[in-house]
Amino acid sequence: MKRLKQLAALSIASTLVLSACGTKDDKPAADAGNGKTDNGKEKLALNWLVMASNTTAQLPSDKSKDFVLKTIEDKFNVSLKLEYMAPGTDYVSKLNTRVAGGDIPDMFQIDGTASNKFILDKIPADMTKWVTAAKMPNYFKYWINDTEMQRYQIQNVFMRAPIPFNREQFFTHYVRKDWIDALNKKDPSLKLKVPTNYDEYLAVVKAFTFNDPDGNGKNDTYGITAAANGNAIPRDFPEWIKNNMAPGFIIDNGQFIDTASDIRLSSVLTDLKSLINLKVVDPDWFLNKPGQNLEKVQQGRAGIFFSTARDAVFENTPNSVQKKTRDVTGQPAEFVPFNIAPNNPISYEALPGNAWMISSKASDAKAQRSIEILDWLAGEEGFLLTHYGQAGVHYKKDGNKIVVDPAAFKKDITDNGSFLDIWGSVFSSPAIMPSKLGLEYVNPNETDRDRQIANTVKAYKYTLLGTNLAPIPGMDLSAFRKQLYSYQNKILFEEKDASNWPKYREELMSKYQGKGLFEGYAEQVGTALKQTVKFKAEN
Repeated sequence: MKRLKQLAALSIASTLVLSACGTKDDKPAADAGNGKTDNGKEKLALNWLVMASNTTAQLPSDKSKDFVLKTIEDKFNVSLKLEYMAPGTDYVSKLNTRVAGGDIPDMFQIDGTASNKFILDKIPADMTKWVTAAKMPNYFKYWINDTEMQRYQIQNVFMRAPIPFNREQFFTHYVRKDWIDALNKKDPSLKLKVPTNYDEYLAVVKAFTFNDPDGNGKNDTYGITAAANGNAIPRDFPEWIKNNMAPGFIIDNGQFIDTASDIRLSSVLTDLKSLINLKVVDPDWFLNKPGQNLEKVQQGRAGIFFSTARDAVFENTPNSVQKKTRDVTGQPAEFVPFNIAPNNPISYEALPGNAWMISSKASDAKAQRSIEILDWLAGEEGFLLTHYGQAGVHYKKDGNKIVVDPAAFKKDITDNGSFLDIWGSVFSSPAIMPSKLGLEYVNPNETDRDRQIANTVKAYKYTLLGTNLAPIPGMDLSAFRKQLYSYQNKILFEEKDASNWPKYREELMSKYQGKGLFEGYAEQVGTALKQTVKFKAEN
């Protein structure tokens, strides 16, 4: 904890220095030619590796069209090689391969679990002298506070920091209302509704599978699709929220609950087995990678899906599932959100997510220059450029309103691989609104319907966890999860029912250290919330 106290003290001290002396030294100087800036900085070659969730986005092959890259390289006197991949096992494998070869990116992103191993192996650099309010004023002013930063640290060192994260959340299931309307018109006795409870949901998935909702005379549609990536049961299924188990972790009456391994998981498994046996689920759901489930929806092969994207079913957003479904199928697809258990939380309140790190092999000059660029991305100029394009070209600023020009945005950005979805992922998320900067985003292409959907979904119930959870020393979380998922899948695909779950859970809590893991997590949450939180390992 000594290092974390130093972090807090340093942040406060840095803020005082910033107030007294200004930020002159933190601003990049203008290029003076000959590879140097006017303060003598040499031109540097930087290599970054980041995660980009939009699997179809790509940077322009013609670099002259990438105005973000040009701005960064000119402004900071660097040559920047930006590599990107979708988050997941392939990304971690690529990063591990580079680390093993001694080719660690100067700055890279990583998920929380993998970051712990990297820290133990001392792959990232210590951030104490780099990540301060003096060196990163925008980052600390707009996106992260000292308490969140301290709670985010693990192994009692400061080697990772959170990527600015979206505090507004839009977790929900969507259903094709046009299919519901068409089926009711064809057979009024069905009396289908946008589901408000589990029975109504079951009626819809059955009708979507067996009653030819698209009217093509073929048995080629399914009620719901999901993406398990051949691993764990995803939260895509409403069976989680039906059983009040949708968040990964829950604090209930002072008890810490890991929903994926709780004794009540048997109810989720029982419901899922019944659902699968009805043959209303996309048969590829378990092997689907993230994004492939949405392709099934866009092809008109499934009528229900889960999403966390604000604009998942907006009328005119280029990557909207609704728009793509209309474009691909030619059908007047209309998706609406639904929640079968609105009194149950659909997730927990937003917390910092993936981490960014600086390579332990990066020179001080490269680390400092990377920090300067990242903080610029966290400020108004960098944020607006990477999310909305060039001022006066792709958007205009009217007071505190950012008004996008849809035609210009489509021509220069969407039609060039939606490349701002890559840049917007470097030090935030493409979905983050600029409200933290005191700005309001106005998209003329957004309809009243779109905004109503966003407001409805944003108002869903979320539970409080309070802190990121740090790995427990001496405990092998990955081995626990691997065995957990193995037992879940065994019940789901091989066994007649979930009656063996209590036996499997006992083994997970003892042999695979679940008891120690979650007792440690309970202590962390209790400390953050300043209350007593316990974990019950017994069934």
